[in-house]
Amino acid sequence: MKKYIIKSAPFILTITMGIVLLPGLTGTFADEGMWTFDNPPLKQWKERYNFEPSKDWLDHSRLSTVRLSEGGGGGTGCFVSPDGLVMTNQHVGRSQVSKLSTGGRDLVRDGFYADTREGELRCTDLEINVLIAYENVTDRVQNSVKAVASDKEAAALRKSAITEIEKTAAGEPGIKAEVVTLYNGGEYWLYRFKRYTDVRLVFSVEEQAAYFGGDYDNFTYPRYCLDITFFRVYENGSPARTDHYLKWSENGPVEGELVIVPGFPGSTARLLTAAQLKYQRDTGNPLQMQVWSSRRDALKKYAERGPEQARQASPLRLSLENSIKRLIGQQAGLENPRIFQKKEADEESLRKQIASRADWQKEYSDAWPVIERAYNSLPAMAKRISFSNLTASRLGTMASNFVRLGEEITRPNGERYEEFRDNRLDSLKLSMLSKAPIYPELEMAVLTSWLEEASKALGGDDPFVRAVLGGKSPAEAVKSAVSSSRLPDPAYRQSLLNGGPDQIARSISQSDDPMLDMARRIEPVIRRLRAWQEENIQNIETRANEKIARARFAVYGKNLYPDANFNLRITYGTVAGYEEDTTLVPYRTTFYGLYDRAISFGEKAPYHLPARFKERREKVNLQTPLDFVYSADTIGGNSGSPVINRRGELVGINFDSNIQKLPNRYLYIDENEGARAVGVHRSAIIEALNNVYGAGLLVRELLGR
Repeated sequence: MKKYIIKSAPFILTITMGIVLLPGLTGTFADEGMWTFDNPPLKQWKERYNFEPSKDWLDHSRLSTVRLSEGGGGGTGCFVSPDGLVMTNQHVGRSQVSKLSTGGRDLVRDGFYADTREGELRCTDLEINVLIAYENVTDRVQNSVKAVASDKEAAALRKSAITEIEKTAAGEPGIKAEVVTLYNGGEYWLYRFKRYTDVRLVFSVEEQAAYFGGDYDNFTYPRYCLDITFFRVYENGSPARTDHYLKWSENGPVEGELVIVPGFPGSTARLLTAAQLKYQRDTGNPLQMQVWSSRRDALKKYAERGPEQARQASPLRLSLENSIKRLIGQQAGLENPRIFQKKEADEESLRKQIASRADWQKEYSDAWPVIERAYNSLPAMAKRISFSNLTASRLGTMASNFVRLGEEITRPNGERYEEFRDNRLDSLKLSMLSKAPIYPELEMAVLTSWLEEASKALGGDDPFVRAVLGGKSPAEAVKSAVSSSRLPDPAYRQSLLNGGPDQIARSISQSDDPMLDMARRIEPVIRRLRAWQEENIQNIETRANEKIARARFAVYGKNLYPDANFNLRITYGTVAGYEEDTTLVPYRTTFYGLYDRAISFGEKAPYHLPARFKERREKVNLQTPLDFVYSADTIGGNSGSPVINRRGELVGINFDSNIQKLPNRYLYIDENEGARAVGVHRSAIIEALNNVYGAGLLVRELLGR
């Protein structure tokens, strides 16, 4: 396994001084928080920046920011014209660009530009969401479980209440209603999203332009990446009319300027208890590393077979490498004794304040030991939960989803698994019916490797291993399932989903497809493991977390922000360079630096330039800013987030963070310690579109000319 070294180990020890001592007192520290739009950090903005945005300003930034989703992953983007044009990162759109590619037309490698609307390419399974309304439904959810003693009964009643709220709010077609959990159960909000599924590719840079420097430069700074892609959303066959979109600033960001970053950060765990963090440190993260590394290694091995195999494997391989490197930095934070001691001190301080009042003590104090007891039982089951699935393979994931849908769809909506409730089915079916190519040889390679790893981790007598292999070797079991499966054919998948719930259930259960048969054999095992996890962990911690959330509100008020969960947030910070070890790091880079870095490495991979950049070098104004850094509190999922100024104008697009910031899943890293988000400068985008790509029509649309 490739090893990464987190730079400046002594430096990592110093970041603890920037950690929030009490989770609720975020106003004490600069630029912290992934805030919800119902509770923006107005006080901090006023005191620190004399910034007082109006409701219209906040509404406009919310309605201009979008979530891109596909198959459980995704990122952020923003509308940048009134005709449905969406800007995001190339690495966010990479999977879709890959699905539109073929062996003879590699759009990921070569880039793409449609200079007419007719030339825009319809994506296979991309969904874009806009948060159009939100409503606090906390009382309706929490009141449903108030008088219940059993965690299991409380979970069922909570699930029923949420399902009913979502059903009532569903409304017209094209609107998706979701109840979102905030503050680990402290609040529940009904979010209503406008949903776009006709999404078309307009422009994408070459992979090398977006990912210049490769994994060596990933999570570092200075950077020299043009990580941009444009899509367009359509309604009824025509470009959607998007009244809310971001206009471009005249010159872009300057050092010391306030910037705001709305977006959909994926996941943080800053509100977890010490017991939950201990599990992540000692068991959860190491297991996740094992799983991701195994999958990454299988893809690398497959890619070595030839150029076409490398193309097929590239999107997921790069995504896994990025995730692994991020996880290493996050784990380094948890393994730092001083950081962990600070987290324990935060918890102890809160519990002492709870103990200072008899009513608080009675209502809240048992939550922490309840969670600790539950998590003490999890390590013994963690390997089985992690390895008992087919998710390493797209075909395996698809087969499991079909089998699970067949079992869930005939149940009452409130009794189904969350991901199979009525309000989720349209998005699920979009993914299940994707026309993106499936490569059988790739599927066989990654699934065989996964089952070999699962067999090694769990042992030959494990129920999952016995069920999935059926007495065969991993290679034999996978070959017989994949080679004659009809699931790669979208028309066959559609035939399984025709008709009402009963017909769908029958079609799936009666299918003799060998991949569905493999998924059927393991489904009872997976359901038993899920039931164990729900009963012994999830139901217990959900109720206990609600108590802890109410305890925090009681002590600190609502002067705090919830953990990220891939729903809309707003963050902010200052455009600023920083000190690293004994040197200074500038707040921005330029095209001069890009060409210099390429020449300095002799244009050897991964520091080679795309052909267009070499051919059109004389046309490029090399003084143009390329990338820049700022202190906004961002994380994975914020990729593609617009970076805007106090006038609501676009100054750049977020695409990464530096290595100092990696532990921020579990804690806030203060800006004084060099933690920075990294974005593409607005001027770089315009310069490249005009003088490298010849995309003048796109520039005129962006600038409203």
